Amino acid sequence: MENLQQRIQKIEQDIQATCDRVGRNRSEVTVVAVTKEVSAARTSAVLEENILHLGENRPEGLLGKQEMIQSGAIWHFIGNVQSRKVKEIINQIDYLHSIDRMSLVKEIHKRANHVVNCFIQVNVSGESSKSGVTPAELDRFIEEVAPYDKVRIIGLMTMAPFIKDMDEIRSVFRSLRELRDGISAKSLPHAPCTQLSMGMSNDFIIAIEEGATHVRIGTALVGAESEGDV
Repeated sequence: MENLQQRIQKIEQDIQATCDRVGRNRSEVTVVAVTKEVSAARTSAVLEENILHLGENRPEGLLGKQEMIQSGAIWHFIGNVQSRKVKEIINQIDYLHSIDRMSLVKEIHKRANHVVNCFIQVNVSGESSKSGVTPAELDRFIEEVAPYDKVRIIGLMTMAPFIKDMDEIRSVFRSLRELRDGISAKSLPHAPCTQLSMGMSNDFIIAIEEGATHVRIGTALVGAESEGDV
């Protein structure tokens, strides 16, 4: 059974090989270790391996780990956040990956004491089970965000369908990149939109091939403590 160092080494090798293959610089890709299913002790071990970007999807998980981990981490909130929970987390994080409605934008603007780097979640695949702004709504949504200067749109985020059809997964990622390119070309002060948060344990290689700047990797990196790995 692979240990933490072996998993990190394998992922790093895969990322480097992918970047080399498609002519990208390795520094363009940030690994966000999704630590939502593991303990604070395991999360600390990830930090010790110099994986500094950590992703949580529940307020209690985020705040609980921050009580144990006082410094060194760059915190990403990657889950959907209820408007009433914004005040609990917004000043505890560095990035929010799940902007999907104006009520959330307004609540962030009200509660944040700093400019928050945000990704807009886009439901590229059109699945009813997924949250997110539709591609058709995206331009107008970004326009509506402009007055709320605590929210800075640094990029777009999506999740591909959990399917075996690699061509369909690639199509979703490519579509998000094209949406990003269109927004970035406008040079909007409140929405530079240069980043792409896409790709997880099962599809991060395809995501990097299609331009991902942030890949959110859980079990393949941090393991599963219930299985007794380390």
